[in-house]
Amino acid sequence: MSESDAPLILVVDDYDDAREMYAEYLLFCGFRVAEARTGGEALDRAFALQPDLILMDLSLPGMDGWEATRQLKADDRTRHVPIVALTGHALAGASEGAKKAGCDSFVTKPCLPDDLVVEVRRMLGLTKS
Repeated sequence: MSESDAPLILVVDDYDDAREMYAEYLLFCGFRVAEARTGGEALDRAFALQPDLILMDLSLPGMDGWEATRQLKADDRTRHVPIVALTGHALAGASEGAKKAGCDSFVTKPCLPDDLVVEVRRMLGLTKS
């Protein structure tokens, strides 16, 4: 895939080290990447950039990832964008709560960057048969 047609992934995480690590690895794997630190910033970037997929940390300051996901899924401009919940909430029922908020998939962190890329490719239909 060429750089211009590579899928754009919006990585939303308030923890700089995690966000930058995932962003760098996604770039290394051939994706284009945008970043956001807060739920409000995620909304602004998603509306402006129309990413192909959003990796959404659910624990964000201010507007959390749950509310940002609900707003993105309620808006005609972004309701079609797959959202992967990326969270440290490994509690029973957290993945169900993420799905109810509108997340299309759920990855518990910390996770290996390879595992995250596998899920991104799966959600985008880029898996090799």
